[in-house]
Parts: sequence; structure tokens; C-alpha cells
Amino acid sequence: MNQDIFIRNNIKILGNGTKSMILAPGFGCDQSVWKPVAKMFKNEYRIILFDYVGSGNSDLRAYDAKKYSTLEGYAQDVLDVCSLLELKDAIFVGHSVGSMIGMLASLKNPEHFSDLIMLGPSPCYLNVPPDYFGGFEKEQLLGLIEMMERNYLGWATVFAATVMNNPDRPELKAELEERFCSTDPIIARQFAEAAFFADNRKDLSNVTVPTLILQCSEDVIAPVQVGAYIHQQLPGSMLKHMKATGHCPHMSHPEETVSLIRNYLKETSKDGSEVTLCNG
Repeated sequence: MNQDIFIRNNIKILGNGTKSMILAPGFGCDQSVWKPVAKMFKNEYRIILFDYVGSGNSDLRAYDAKKYSTLEGYAQDVLDVCSLLELKDAIFVGHSVGSMIGMLASLKNPEHFSDLIMLGPSPCYLNVPPDYFGGFEKEQLLGLIEMMERNYLGWATVFAATVMNNPDRPELKAELEERFCSTDPIIARQFAEAAFFADNRKDLSNVTVPTLILQCSEDVIAPVQVGAYIHQQLPGSMLKHMKATGHCPHMSHPEETVSLIRNYLKETSKDGSEVTLCNG
């Protein structure tokens, strides 16, 4: 079983640190998106990289449509990785839906994690008037799923540009598009349904692990209102607004991403005290 998990999630370990840092991709991506961040952290931490089943070099034979119809199925895989590697007080860095997957894992087994770092998180992508703005109407998300079914390559081109939102750097859009296109279209659509129609707002108040929320500028996928909502609802959280534009700061602005994470970890480890709330 141990070897099965290594193969299933294509686990890779690198770095020289004694404390572990897990890097969790967002929707449609694999562990390779973390390459610049992992490179900058590998002398300080033991870096744990993995792929979701259906992405990257994971074992496609392990894909179970029922299990992965909800984010809890992906969260269980994270817990399997943590148990296999006997991780305790690891730093979990998640991008986009990976943030919510890590949060769900922490609710089941908080002892695995010392901190949650959320890059562009969203607990609910739908607008739920009058109290919640997620950024999308239901018709928009249904249209996105329909486009994935009708013209997956066309969807990948449009969605990559929307997500990246760095028009002056077309190579980043091309890199993200390539990752989308390397994923099985059926599995990608099922993951999209699990991610974009999830509603984890009620889970936020139950989180016990200190959390850093990194909010990007001009992020169409996770607008500033969403970051503010998470910060308000999640106890012991810190919110930092980034200069980075778009939804993938670990790819477009890795230096700023690493700097903010590094500063947060230094600030919160000085005396082991609780995280100070901050809106800056």
C-alpha cells in the first residue's frame, strides 16, 4: 500500500530542511508548477511534491469517479501522503482549490499541519446574494463545464489566459495551457465540477491551524472580496495583498510569493504565539 500511494500520487521529495513543506497544485495543474518556489525553499525545508490522481504523472488506474466527485476525495489523498511520510506540523502551501483541499485535510487531522498557506483561495465560486460574492453566476460555471465538453482545447486556451491574466507574458499562458491540455478531458471536467460547485464556507470557522491568505491583484477567479471573506470567517488567519496579478502567483511572481511566505513563517515562529490578525 505504501508503494501504491507513492506511485498513485507521484510523490517527490527534495530539499535539506528538517521541517516539511507540502506544495499542493490547483485545478488542472501538476507539481511542476511549483518548480521556482521549490527551488527557493529547498535549502530551508523538506519539500513534498505530489500530483492529484488524473494529473501529471499520477497513476490513472487509481482514478475513481465517485471518490473524486468531491474535494473530500482529494483531501483524503493528502492525508494518505501525510500518513505515509509520517508528517507532523508540516507547512501546507495550496494554490486555489488546493487551499480548500488542504483545509479539509486539516479539519480531519490537524496534527499533520503547523500552518496553512492559501494562494488565491475560494471557499465558493458562486455568487450567493445578498451576503456572498464568489465571482461567478451559476450560468457562467455551467457554461464553462459545457465548453470543456464541447471543445476542450478551445476551453484550455481561453481559461489559461483568464486564469493567468498576465497578457504581457504570453509564455506563462502557454505553460498553463499546456498543463490543462496534458490532463484527460473527462477527469478535468469532473475535477472542475467538484471544485467550482463546492461550497466550503461553513468549514472556515472550524479551522484550527494558523493560516496565511495570499490575495492576488486583478484575480478573476478569486476576487478581493473572497479573500476578505475568508479572513473574516477563518480564525487565526492573516491576509496579505500581493502585487502579483492574476491567479497563479507561484508561476508569475515566485519571488514575491516566497518572500511573503518566508516573512510570515518568521513572524509567527518567533515565540510560538498565535498569529496576529492583519488586513495589510
